[in-house]
Formats: sequence, structure tokens, C-alpha cells
Amino acid sequence: PGLTLSLNNKNMFKRAETFSLKLNGAYEWQIGGEKTTKGRSGLVNSYELGINLNLSVPRLLVPKFMKTTKDRQERTNFQIGTDFLNRHSYFRMISFWGSATYDFNSSRRNYHSVVPFKLSYTHLLRTSHEFDSTLNNNPAIALSFKNQFIPSMSYTYTFDRAATYRNPNRIFWQTSLTQAGNIISGVQALFGKTGEGRKILGNRYSQFLKLTTEIIKYKKTSDNSQIAMRFMGGIGYAYENAKVMPYSEQFYVGGANSIRAFTVRSIGPGGYHPAESRYSYLDQTGTFRFEANVEYRFRIFKSIWGATFLDAGNVWLMRKDEARPNSQLELKTFPKQIALGTGVGIRYDMDILVFRLDFGIPLHLPYDTERSGYYNVTGAFFKNLGIHFAIGYPF
Repeated sequence: PGLTLSLNNKNMFKRAETFSLKLNGAYEWQIGGEKTTKGRSGLVNSYELGINLNLSVPRLLVPKFMKTTKDRQERTNFQIGTDFLNRHSYFRMISFWGSATYDFNSSRRNYHSVVPFKLSYTHLLRTSHEFDSTLNNNPAIALSFKNQFIPSMSYTYTFDRAATYRNPNRIFWQTSLTQAGNIISGVQALFGKTGEGRKILGNRYSQFLKLTTEIIKYKKTSDNSQIAMRFMGGIGYAYENAKVMPYSEQFYVGGANSIRAFTVRSIGPGGYHPAESRYSYLDQTGTFRFEANVEYRFRIFKSIWGATFLDAGNVWLMRKDEARPNSQLELKTFPKQIALGTGVGIRYDMDILVFRLDFGIPLHLPYDTERSGYYNVTGAFFKNLGIHFAIGYPF
């Protein structure tokens, strides 16, 4: 759950510019989990606070030769903000960012977003003894949490064929490409600075490429039922100045909007399964992601809807990590390292708000267990049951 307070001025400079000040807060917790000698593993108890300033101009602020007379929606956004994240028993982190974004459409179905400049900075304020022990045992994870700048540029393409009376089957596709650190690296190379560990303002900066894509199709089967299908993929690769991607840029799966038979960050990367550790939450991220979901939604009574679903996916590492065996992406192990889960859910759809309760149960674990065969889940049924309460549809 979260709360956002917003103050808006919709005509800041008398030309329909919108200025907004937003204060937001959110709280996240997880109950249950396996008991270990140090308590319960994988528990989440954290809160987040942030402030955001945004100026939105209803036109593209670009040189005159780049402008067009074509009638289209255009918007330029300038944004600065800060975010404070407290993960109980793990760390406290603060981040700052600023960006400029151009949003426009080339047709009624094709949308484009260009971010020519974005600069983020993350800084660890406090860490626990157990958190430091985890980082000491895994140098790759430690590097991903280093105080660092993330200077980036990105482009996002969105295709959205909305549902109509003649064709009620909506298709949504969004793909984003991000690069970080290359321009600064090029400038430093001109002055003879090359290799790993280069800095700006006394802090190392990240250098990586990241590609993500998501395809969603909604197929209407009757007036009171629908099938929703989603595919998601992503790959990130860090190089030169930083061989490990920032923790905030890595992928993870599980949770209310992902593979619902598993809690957030409780599987992966690959076939890696941490030993009993309360802090396994930290190292179950990856730089390659594959996920597929299918959900059948049907009306039970008026605003009450039901659903059955099947979720599959995992994350992997693009580089070998000795501290996390079986975590690297390999073709021969890829099929058996895809986690699979199913379940049922119930929704209360108020049109403007949807309350959702999902019950997920795993069918296949991506790591070796005591059982052989494809169904390798151990333990009692209710011990493996994942229950997620959320607001909004998962996709």
C-alpha cells in the first residue's frame, strides 16, 4: 500500500505547462517463509519515501529544424527527485535523479519516449552487520550496491491497439533500450582515461546496456470472460567501467504481479538456491529475464470476477558467479530452470479500482530438490501456498 500527495499548477507559465510536486510513501511486508536457525528467511519489511518535482510542457522543446508540422501529441518533461528506501535488517539507501524526456506519438497506435539525459545517484546510508557479511561473501553483489552514478539515455517504443466494438482483442507491446555511461566514457577516453574504475565527482559510474520487452494480448471469449496473455523478456550487460550492473537495474521475478506461486525475489538466478539464510533476498536477482503468463478471467456475479492462471519464468546471470553456482544462463539447463506455478484468484472490480486476491501453488522448482521428475515440489500443500493481496490486475 502507498499514498501520494500531489500539488499541481496546470498553467505555470500561461502556456498550458503543468508543474507538479508529489510526495509519496509506501510500505511493503511479507509474512511466512521457511524457518531457519536465524529466524525466518526471505521476510520483507520495508518502507519508501520520496519527493518528485515535474514540469510538463505540451510541446517538444527541440531545435527548430527538428520540429514537424504533423498534428500529433507532444510533451516535454523535466523531472528531479529523491527517494529514501529503508529495508529493515538490510540497509538504508537514498537516491537522487534528474531527467529530461520527450514523449510523442507518430500515429494513434504508436508512441515514442526519448530520454536524452538522465542522471541518478545512489548512496548507502546504513547497513546491518548481517548485510555486510552477505556482501563480504559475494563480491559481485557488493559491487552492485556501491555508491555510484548512473548517467543514462533511453528510448521506449509502445504499440497499443486498443479494444473496439469491432475488434475487442487488445494488443499492447512495449520495448525499451537503455545505455549508461558510454558518453562519459568516450569523453574520458579522449583524455587518455581508460579501463575499469573511472569516476566522476569522486564516485564510480555505471556502464551497461539494457533491453526489455513486454507483449500483452487480451482475447475476449464471451461477454463475461477473457483470456489475458503476457510475455516479458530482458537482458542487461555491464562492461568496461563496471562489470556488475547496479542492483536497482537488475531483474527479479516472483510476487503479486509476476510468478504468483512464489514470493518476490524467492527464485533464481537460474538453478541457484541459497543455503539457509535470512538474507537470501539480496542475491536472487539476475541480468537476463524470461517470463510468460496466461490468465482466464470470468465474471462470477456483477462486479465479482474469478481467475485461473499459469505463470512461468526465472532470471539468470550473463556471467559466471562462483558464489552463486548454477546461476549462469546456459541453453542445456534453460528448460528445467524455468519455474512454473498455477493458481486461482478472485477480484472485486469497481471500474476505477480493482481489489485482487490470488492463491498460487508451485508445480516445478528451478533447482534440485529431494524429489525427482518434473513435479519436484516438497512439503505440505499449505506450506507452499502463496497468497497475494493486491490492487489492480497483474497485467
